[in-house]
Amino acid sequence: MRAILIKDGKGPVDNLYLGEAEMPSPGPGKVIVKVKVFGLNRMDILQREGKYPLPPGASSILGVEFSGHVVKAGEGVTEWHEGDEVFGLAAGGAYAEYIVAPHRNLIKKPTHLSWIEAASLPEVFLTAFQALVVLAEVKKGDDVLVHAGASGVGIAAIQLARFYGANTVTATASTRRKLDMLLGLPSGATHAVNYKIQNFADEVKSVTGGKGVDVIIDFVGQSHWHKNIDALAYDGRMTMLALLSGAEVANFNLAPILYKRLRIQGSTLRARSEDYQADLIARFKREALDHITGSSGDGRIRTYIHKVYPWTEIQEAHREMEADKNSGKIMVEVV
Repeated sequence: MRAILIKDGKGPVDNLYLGEAEMPSPGPGKVIVKVKVFGLNRMDILQREGKYPLPPGASSILGVEFSGHVVKAGEGVTEWHEGDEVFGLAAGGAYAEYIVAPHRNLIKKPTHLSWIEAASLPEVFLTAFQALVVLAEVKKGDDVLVHAGASGVGIAAIQLARFYGANTVTATASTRRKLDMLLGLPSGATHAVNYKIQNFADEVKSVTGGKGVDVIIDFVGQSHWHKNIDALAYDGRMTMLALLSGAEVANFNLAPILYKRLRIQGSTLRARSEDYQADLIARFKREALDHITGSSGDGRIRTYIHKVYPWTEIQEAHREMEADKNSGKIMVEVV
């Protein structure tokens, strides 16, 4: 089959090329899907550069989210059949004509979602849902702060916070254009902060009458740590999803974690067990999926596509993400 491969196994964007790879076969409980569209995520860049350790058994081919048709089901799979239209999540292998995925990681594609829109959902919405709903236990009336607001996960988290009844949702981003976009979404941020020129801890305290926020979704790590601790209210919860600015904080005072009764949790999704991912997907389907439409739809939650590339332009797609130009998802069509 054709697939996007990496010359020398890792390297810069110029090492990506369209080549030939071995066709996967479905083991027990697995399904082969012919891929129509796959999504880009920051982990793809890290993996391409050799900085992202793969979960055991994962394909070395990039990509974790996709949409397409079922081709073949493995032993024990009864709910999927050849020709079924699906989208889903896998540990790797989406940058290819065919991908193998656990049968419980597939979701029937709703008719109101395009192939592109469906493929844009799994990684960002499941990551946001896990971080905000499952781990941080967001509830009606909470005040929420979402960093990297214009990223795919950020936009998903903002909308999910509104969907679950948050009182305020403050988003951070680095440009006026991104902030205006986040404030302009139908279920977008209620407040926005340019973290480069504003102190987001001071801003959220102003928004909340000095209380601070109940929930923070953070991707940044080191540079935001002190202000995150300052921004959290009593009994505040923070889910950390990435460490974009670095992993080491030189020194900090532990006392606020104790006396404010803070709960700080790190989380990943790709390395989770199949059972965990299946349970997460099942809950997401029950609680949120039916409320999601494309950007032109009328859903309370919407998926926003930044740009769609043919996979013959995969280098350009990676450059777009590396340059941090996207507001919403970068998607790639298999042509």
